Amino acid sequence: MTFPSRRLPSQRGMSVLGMVILAIIVGFLMLMGARVFPSVNEYLTIRKVLTDIMHRSPAGPAEIRGAFEKASEVEYSIHTISGKDLNIVPLGDGFKASFDYNVEIPIVEPVYLLVKYSGSSATPNAGLRTP
Repeated sequence: MTFPSRRLPSQRGMSVLGMVILAIIVGFLMLMGARVFPSVNEYLTIRKVLTDIMHRSPAGPAEIRGAFEKASEVEYSIHTISGKDLNIVPLGDGFKASFDYNVEIPIVEPVYLLVKYSGSSATPNAGLRTP
């Protein structure tokens, strides 16, 4: 009695070398994420604080800077900029505050990642002029 020959299905999958390369790539991406996350968190916090301050319709640049300094004392993640680093310009009946700063993130010495952050916010009545 003869049995029909069965063909073994071809094997599919990754080789050991492919898995090592994939592990290196995933590890590098995780390292980048872990190094970049704190600066992104700080940027989002700065943007939120500035937006909250501007929506309270402050009376002038000194009040904006003072409120930002007070918020920086409460928010543990804000340490790159201070109130004096804010660019505040009059805009109609209100103000527009903006910020720009750079963060150098060490990856592997002597390689750094440079991230440039900027943002702005205006008072609700900015741009509106009453005759």
